[in-house]
Amino acid sequence: MNLPEELHSHGLRELSAIESARGSFEEATEAIRRITGVGCAKRQVELLAARSVVDFEAFYENIPRMQGNQGEVLVLSVDGKGIVMRPDALRPATAKAAGKATAKLKTRLSRGEKHNRKRMAEVGAVYDVTPVIRTPADIIGRETDTERAPAPKAANKWLTASVVDNAASVIQAVFDEAHRRDPEHRRTWIALVDGAKHQIDCINAEAKTRGVKVSIVCDFIHVLEYLWSSAWSFFSEGDSAAEAWVAEKALSVLRGQASTVAASIRRKATCLGLDPRSRENADRCARYLLAKRNYLNYRQALEEGWPIASGVIEGACRHLVKDRLDLTGARWGLNGAEAILKLRALRSNGDFDKYWRFHLDKERHRVHEVRFAHGTIPLAA
Repeated sequence: MNLPEELHSHGLRELSAIESARGSFEEATEAIRRITGVGCAKRQVELLAARSVVDFEAFYENIPRMQGNQGEVLVLSVDGKGIVMRPDALRPATAKAAGKATAKLKTRLSRGEKHNRKRMAEVGAVYDVTPVIRTPADIIGRETDTERAPAPKAANKWLTASVVDNAASVIQAVFDEAHRRDPEHRRTWIALVDGAKHQIDCINAEAKTRGVKVSIVCDFIHVLEYLWSSAWSFFSEGDSAAEAWVAEKALSVLRGQASTVAASIRRKATCLGLDPRSRENADRCARYLLAKRNYLNYRQALEEGWPIASGVIEGACRHLVKDRLDLTGARWGLNGAEAILKLRALRSNGDFDKYWRFHLDKERHRVHEVRFAHGTIPLAA
């Protein structure tokens, strides 16, 4: 009464899930043969891995979550990472662009040309942070500074990812997890993003729907990258003066003066009489600072002890997506990519063993218990 519907056992399904999440399907096939002596084809291993995650959403809807301390900050973060897909697994817009693409050269892409072969995997994270009050000097310090306050440390990290669902659906799942941790919305909620407008709009919409206040903070590392890019409009490559200029502007942004910094960058470009091409990076930086100024309130973030960098979600994208799905020569279908993302999320969350027991219970109900009128299997006399 514990057997699955297909020919392969639950034990083989579990082994396929574990090994497929670690490495390629070829390596998983070889590991299964070495461990069990069973010759299982690569396609069968992929199908078994896909079957193993059918209860992923139900598991996280039912699993109890430990609520954090009142003084801890609840951090939500989302990002995306492209996966090289087979043509039939691309989103319609990407497939259409790939069909219309014409390369200027036969052996390589020219500037601005893309393969149009990737589909975005949306990644979400929720974690707890104990506030650590810092100053701008703790972020952009000089070599003569003695001791800086440590950055807030993430705890109780929870990850999710999907290449099938869109950003709004993944953000909804992130809010569901945050709600499980703080159902009465008594804690401080912040969202760390890289500045993508669509993500910010989805977060604001979800927060409004749920009636919860979420403070959105743009990743400070992205701001630094824009500042460094603008510096090359005024300094030559390798000029040490650029480093001091960037540090000065970064400190001003951390003090809550993003609009002033944007104005000063444009004014400097005008005073130097730069042509449109030379000042392009400077203008782009100024536009970014002005467009995101409502989400660059680093002064409050540092005073409240919040994190201001999205290292957790960047690491999640690298670990969940890049380390496994960006293998050389890999081309993914939707089912295979989705299964691997969910399996790696379960392993990263430390929930695989609990999930597997839940999955077997659900499987027993689907395959056997539903065949009986009262939903329970009669005992032998």
